[in-house]
Amino acid sequence: MTALVHVQGLSKRFAERVVLEDAELLLQPGARYVLTGDNGAGKTTLLKILAGLEPADAGRFAYAGRAFRLADYPAALRRDVVYVHQHPYLFHTTVKGNIGYGLVSRNVPHGEKERRIRLAMAWANLDHLRDVPPNRLSGGEKQRVALARAKVLEPHVLLLDEPTANLDADSRQQIVHLLGELSPAETCVLVACHDQEIIGLAGTVRLHLRDGRLSLLNGSPPASDAAVF
Repeated sequence: MTALVHVQGLSKRFAERVVLEDAELLLQPGARYVLTGDNGAGKTTLLKILAGLEPADAGRFAYAGRAFRLADYPAALRRDVVYVHQHPYLFHTTVKGNIGYGLVSRNVPHGEKERRIRLAMAWANLDHLRDVPPNRLSGGEKQRVALARAKVLEPHVLLLDEPTANLDADSRQQIVHLLGELSPAETCVLVACHDQEIIGLAGTVRLHLRDGRLSLLNGSPPASDAAVF
């Protein structure tokens, strides 16, 4: 099986602080991964590099067997890779408007847009909040809107940064439940977190970031015929 994402020689530093040093990452389609590490280890930086939101100092990237330099992150890849921030920004419209925002910007036909929004709202249990403005939502509700907004885009790679951080117990449980349903065959999910319930989800492969290097803490190393760089 060709790896969906294969990164080699990934390096990143901020001034004298080394965040990533010759790191390698291999992600398979349809798999769910968690990324753990101490605060400040570089988890968010890694996700942003994968999403093309942060430049790497060095590194080679293959996506679905196509190799390119991280410095030349293809604009088209941004349609396949979606990043959800720990504190997602919601637009000053309604819940439905937020969920459909990316579909409008991608010129998805109206009927298909409405279908995707309807399914995503039902999935995230947001139907009753359809016309509510985001400033009236709880932290957990905002996170569910952000997840639904990402899901409607049908990404091939979904990157989530601490989706349960600072949520109450009930909201955490709802998010954990949704994450357990987020790995259809065509989507790879990578979650940066400290949450033991997410880490313990069945079938989840745990990666750990320490001293700039990535290591596999559980699961089998995914086999790959990834591109030759």
